[in-house]
Amino acid sequence: MTPLHELTALQQAAAIRSGELSPVELVEHYLARIAAFDSRLGAFVTVTDQAARDAAKRAEVAVTMAEPLPALHGVPTAIKDLAATAGVPTSYGCVALAQHVPDADAPVVTALSSAGTISLGKTATSEFGTTLYTEATGFVPTANPWRRGASPGGSSGGAAAAVAAGLVPVAHGSDGGGSLRVPAALCGLIGYKPSRGLIPGAGGFGLASQGPIARTVPDAAALLDAMAVAAPGEPYLPPPPPEGGYRAAATRATGPLRIAAYLDPPLFDTTVHPDCVAAYRRAAELLTGLGHDVVEVPGPYDPAMLADFRVVACLLGRPDAVGKMARWMAGEARRHSAADLLAAHGRLLAAIRAGSAELAGYDLVLTPTLARPGVGIGHFNQMSPEEDFDAQTALSPYCSVHNLSGAPAVSVPIGADRTGLPVGVQLSAPLGGDARLLAAASALHDASGWKERHPPIWTKLPSATVNLGPRSLGTEPR
Repeated sequence: MTPLHELTALQQAAAIRSGELSPVELVEHYLARIAAFDSRLGAFVTVTDQAARDAAKRAEVAVTMAEPLPALHGVPTAIKDLAATAGVPTSYGCVALAQHVPDADAPVVTALSSAGTISLGKTATSEFGTTLYTEATGFVPTANPWRRGASPGGSSGGAAAAVAAGLVPVAHGSDGGGSLRVPAALCGLIGYKPSRGLIPGAGGFGLASQGPIARTVPDAAALLDAMAVAAPGEPYLPPPPPEGGYRAAATRATGPLRIAAYLDPPLFDTTVHPDCVAAYRRAAELLTGLGHDVVEVPGPYDPAMLADFRVVACLLGRPDAVGKMARWMAGEARRHSAADLLAAHGRLLAAIRAGSAELAGYDLVLTPTLARPGVGIGHFNQMSPEEDFDAQTALSPYCSVHNLSGAPAVSVPIGADRTGLPVGVQLSAPLGGDARLLAAASALHDASGWKERHPPIWTKLPSATVNLGPRSLGTEPR
């Protein structure tokens, strides 16, 4: 008997397709887990239980029909509360907008629904996605399932907490400066920021991308396939998809790759914590053992970029914000003219191009995801906004360069710090190199030994079981 939440999203889809698992049973299983345990996590801000049950019943009927089923038919998921969802409260992490109910779905929400997923609700985010922790004013702070008093990171902290605790198998998130990769690293998950333009809805000078959080790379790739649907009017041309889609690409052998590895933080002159260095060294050893040529190089980026990065990043602020950071960022943005902004953006792009040129001979790049282990909930509370901004950048100095360049990047869990919290490493590829990146990340994840590691809360949650035949158990659709 296999607990339902032990199955990957792709295994669940296969079992539903074969008739061995009911979408209704699966949705009820996850709703029961949310009802029993989310009060200690704060992963969800809205649970759409009745809508999910209705969708599950429709999905169950569809299995009996002769029509083809979408790839993730009947698989539960959740939507980050930065994405508009028709008929569902969407606050963007701002308590002043708690009663805001959009009339239409964001394109990514429509795409996920078309792929057959069933949303169980909206996951917590920082206010307007502006911080790397998920403690929006007026909302319950989101906790890390690995340790209740620890932060899961942000701004997709609710999505990461939900997946790590087994409240959903996969979740939607977004990443404007590490907001998928940071919580993935802190919660022991895969967090994938795709190439700019691959998924509609890039915002903030193209810094932000929609993307998946998942327990495995193939699951993340399957959700990426679901979200990567062209939308009219998008300003960025998506890279061509690989043959068979990204899920198929994630399980293909890449052959030997040249991988640059560096420790020098690109956006902040800070000392990297020994636990993060150890994870980085272990990843390099594992990649070498997989047949790749890993070459340690000096950091190619100048930390002096930080001043210009702050100017551009503060555009994410909102004057109508309730919390200190989003409001301060809006004030900082108003201090600069449009000409100042364009000049700062131009200097940033020049610095990114120069750094990328130094890495041009490599297929992938390896760094730590974070420069230090995770922090406790409330760690940033007593800081001034300026101190808060710098502390977040010191925590995560590696992620934002890929938002600036548009290149794809993924956080892969590789070890634990001395307190037992997960530690991740980041792999990145040139713009459009998503297929190769996913394949390499999947192989690294397999080698890491972290695929079957879960937080203590995993085994405490109520778990239904299902008898699966030998074809479905452990089998994912080709």
